[in-house]
Amino acid sequence: MPTYEYECQKCGHVFEKFHGISDPPPKTCPKCKSRRVKRKIGAGAGILFKGSGFYQTDYRSDSYHKEAKKEKSAKEPKDTPKKESKAKSETPKKKGGGSSAKD
Repeated sequence: MPTYEYECQKCGHVFEKFHGISDPPPKTCPKCKSRRVKRKIGAGAGILFKGSGFYQTDYRSDSYHKEAKKEKSAKEPKDTPKKESKAKSETPKKKGGGSSAKD
C-alpha cells in the first residue's frame, strides 16, 4: 500500500496517509478538522524508505564481495586442524549389542 501526502487548504497542515489505491482519501484535516483537504502531487504510489536500517554497504558490488572473501580467508589461522566430516569420523557399529572381544 502506498503512502500519500495531503495538505489542508485552510491551515496549511501537511500530513501523510498510508492507504490502498482504491481506499477513499481522508476528508478532514487531523489538526483543524477542516474539510478542505487535497492530495499533493508527488510520488504517491512509490515506496518510501524512512528510518534507519538501509545502508550504502547493503548493495556492494560483486568485486567488493570477492575481495572481502579473499581477505577473510587470509586472516584465518593456519595452525588449527579442520574438522573432518561427520561421515568419515564415525565408525560403523556392529549389531548384536555384545562385546566384540572373545576370550
